[in-house]
Amino acid sequence: MMRETVGELLAKRAEQLPQHEALVYPDRNLRYTYSEFDRLCRTAARGLMALGIDKGENLAVWATNVPEWVTLQFATGKMGAVLVTVNTNYRASELEYLLKQSESRTLILIEGYRGNSYIDTIYELCPELDSCEPGKLASKRLPLLKNVIVLSEKTYSGMYNWADILAMADEVTEEVLDARAAELTPDEVINMQYTSGTTGFPKGVMLTHSNLVNNALNIAGCMELTQDDRLCIPVPFFHCFGSVIGTLACVTVGAAMVPVQEFDPETVLATVEGEKCTALHGVPTMFIAELNHPNFQNYDLSTLRTGVMAGSNCPVEVMKAVMNKMHMKEITICYGQTESSPVITQTRTNDPVELRVETVGRALPKVEVKIVEPGLMESLPPNVQGELCTRGYHVMKGYYNNPSATKEAIDEEGWLHTGDLAVMDENGYIRVTGRLKDMIIRGGENVYPREIEEFLYTHPKILDAQVIGVPDEKYGEEVMAWVILKEGEEASADEIKDYFKDKISRHKIPKHIQFTKEYPMTASGKIQKFKLQEQSLSLFM
Repeated sequence: MMRETVGELLAKRAEQLPQHEALVYPDRNLRYTYSEFDRLCRTAARGLMALGIDKGENLAVWATNVPEWVTLQFATGKMGAVLVTVNTNYRASELEYLLKQSESRTLILIEGYRGNSYIDTIYELCPELDSCEPGKLASKRLPLLKNVIVLSEKTYSGMYNWADILAMADEVTEEVLDARAAELTPDEVINMQYTSGTTGFPKGVMLTHSNLVNNALNIAGCMELTQDDRLCIPVPFFHCFGSVIGTLACVTVGAAMVPVQEFDPETVLATVEGEKCTALHGVPTMFIAELNHPNFQNYDLSTLRTGVMAGSNCPVEVMKAVMNKMHMKEITICYGQTESSPVITQTRTNDPVELRVETVGRALPKVEVKIVEPGLMESLPPNVQGELCTRGYHVMKGYYNNPSATKEAIDEEGWLHTGDLAVMDENGYIRVTGRLKDMIIRGGENVYPREIEEFLYTHPKILDAQVIGVPDEKYGEEVMAWVILKEGEEASADEIKDYFKDKISRHKIPKHIQFTKEYPMTASGKIQKFKLQEQSLSLFM
């Protein structure tokens, strides 16, 4: 077990491998050695301290995989602010909820993403920004939010620029930063990521230095990652996939981080070839898009060896194509959830292909896993389906300001109840067979039916709505809504979909909408979702 903070981890790598490449953005012609990157993170940490940000204070970042995101990850790791990650697909209501629930005093954002103007969104939520000095926000809707920092060279009313923060570093000495860093302990929370539950209200998962550093180290170990590796990271940083399985895993061993700012299959192929990457991460849909790109044959991917595929089940043919056509003979599969920092189980580089496709591997080192009868604590025998529970250094500290949800997730003996149904064989290899939680995994994104149902209820024509997941060739699962209209009302599927636009993240908008007069019910009046599932499947067969 490593007893280091995120900040100490980077400092140690900078000392051991000062001239080794740490962070590379070929499209920006940006290359930092470990020594340079550590120095930059120290400057950013001092700038944040000059802004008045305290240890343990929550700081939200709403951005794609830009260089400043990685800098913030390690800068906060040095000065002790808690980095709250914001999904890049969020719209105004989702951002408002997160900023309120997390009690964030600072928001750092880019100008926008895929037609969604983050600038317009924050001015909509905080019109007071238009007439206030940077750092002096007094917002009616977000009373705790004081600082807004934009990652841009343009100037916006009421906001700091990133360059302002770096310039402020002069106000805080290196010694003051070192004193702050010395106060930090590995068991303190340093990262918070939002994940929904069956209630549909996102919960802030509190993750400590120890959670993240040790999980990243063991993930790197399973991939046999070393300082000689170069990892292409096209998965988003706001997920643990990008920021733990990606950036942090690299720093635990001194590998080079080569992020892709926004996923594009050809950009990934070009980055792998140009930077001679030896490892590549992705959800199955990303690998499918890369393999099927019309220019796939034009790229030399022969340097690739390993990586992680995770987020949803991997089809056998896709895995074989990744191993053979992309040269990733040692690719691994991971399984976990945000609450477990995130990885619980992983395949190893020398596992046969069958185990890499049919299972999610076995427990990481120093991680306990057991399969139990739901609601009971006794372990079930091998090859019997039950709920997967896990215990160890990787289990979250809890949900932010939500002790009842924490108590529900983690029992008195420290076991995290994942809500996933699984089977474990005699050798500890696990197959995930279903979900207790009513969750849809669409292309690696968790979608929670209750959240979408509650949104559908706000439509003036809708009486009732039930949301389920249905199989989809491209994304693994897609969202389907069964809708009952109010008496006398008429609506089309397109009209319902249009209602969602710009109000909720695009991946949550139902692909399929089916109108019905009634739902299948139990004798006690509960809706039988499994019967809706069967009816849905019959529509697509």
